[in-house]
Amino acid sequence: MAAKAQRTKEELFENYTIPHAVLVLSVPTILSSIVMVLYNLADTYFVGMLNDPVQTAAVTLASPVLLAFNTITNLFGVGSSSMMSRAMGRKDNQTVLRSSTFGFWGALVCGGLFSLLCTLLRTPLLGLLGASGETVDPTNAYLNWTVTLGAVPAILNVVMAYLIRSEGAALHASIGTMSGCLLNMILDPIFILPWGFGMKAAGAALATFLSNCVALGYFLVYLRVRGERTCVNISLRQLRLDRSVLSGIFGVGVPASIQNILNVTSSTVMNNLAAVYGAQALAAMGICTKINMIPLYVMMGLSQGIMPLISYNYASGNIRRMKQAYFFTFRAGLIGLVSTSIIIYFGADFLVGMFISNEQTVAYGVHFLRGFCLGLPLLSIDFLAVGIFQAIGMGSKALVFAISRKLVLELPLLYLLNRIAPLYGIPYAQPITELILSIVANTLLLRFLSKAQREAELCGEK
Repeated sequence: MAAKAQRTKEELFENYTIPHAVLVLSVPTILSSIVMVLYNLADTYFVGMLNDPVQTAAVTLASPVLLAFNTITNLFGVGSSSMMSRAMGRKDNQTVLRSSTFGFWGALVCGGLFSLLCTLLRTPLLGLLGASGETVDPTNAYLNWTVTLGAVPAILNVVMAYLIRSEGAALHASIGTMSGCLLNMILDPIFILPWGFGMKAAGAALATFLSNCVALGYFLVYLRVRGERTCVNISLRQLRLDRSVLSGIFGVGVPASIQNILNVTSSTVMNNLAAVYGAQALAAMGICTKINMIPLYVMMGLSQGIMPLISYNYASGNIRRMKQAYFFTFRAGLIGLVSTSIIIYFGADFLVGMFISNEQTVAYGVHFLRGFCLGLPLLSIDFLAVGIFQAIGMGSKALVFAISRKLVLELPLLYLLNRIAPLYGIPYAQPITELILSIVANTLLLRFLSKAQREAELCGEK
């Protein structure tokens, strides 16, 4: 049975047509990403129904801490899954098992430490996030459920999805993720709104906590049922601190983790800049950030979906097939993001108004959203470049993109544009950053692909 499952995976990675392979791997991941966005939007939507900018601002202020979860999920999820797919391409099953075991237990331990630190340092953390006055209590209540109690299940949920997806089981990875997201959307109004428990922002956090627990439960049951038919192993008996395995995981995971730390920093800075202008501006920034996450997560899902295909074919030497997968995915992503950007730009009024009816908040939001969406088409280059370098084990190049995006470009631009055009200049830091970065990413990626193809031909490989 295990041998049959292995042959099925090899068939997918080696023999399916490129469009078919990309669809099989990416569609479940994209659907999962869309549902994740909807679940993030659900918090904002149902809290926004209270028509209280303070409660919406609390969800916005807490978001960088939840985004910080990705520091751990990237370290162990991206790192381990990339290592697993490359090992599968080399037919190294022992490395596959040990990589998944280390990824799971590493995420569990680090998630627990993260939760403990955020709880013990809660007061300075709230100040760092920009919470003050009337936003302190609702932000604190939101963090109690999502971080103090919820960090471990939220992190393990995502890491397990990465591990399961790495062996080509994208559908099951997505079912687990979507089960939690759908439950969250059902529980949100029950816990948030006055006709339910009336917990406001804290209710959204409780719904998130319970939903992540359910999603994690699905993955654990999946592994139990599949038994030897899956390459993912979380048994402590398989845990080995093998130097080659650890270097392979951390070589990709550490840069991906640093990349997320920079994302958290950028998000925190943006929230702090907006907070100066009041709860309405901050609430608008939070709403627009969540709306902007829809195309962003879809593109992220597309790039993550093809990572196992890229990893496997790179490790097996089939550079031509790897290039075909990249160019097909790039064209599909570009068409989708250009269309989405046009819809968001002309529908900004309607989209923001769906979440809150406060007139000033909507006015702020329309401007913010139109600025954000200008950079969306460029993500088809930027995200794919990062995903490919992570997939083939060149995490240092992915780190260069992250540092360039945040430290060199976006963070300085946030301050500069806010000074030139107070508040209204903030959203334009993203499109300017993506424009510059897409030029650099495209140049480096095409150069790498050409070099890899030449080397493969010289070696007489596929």
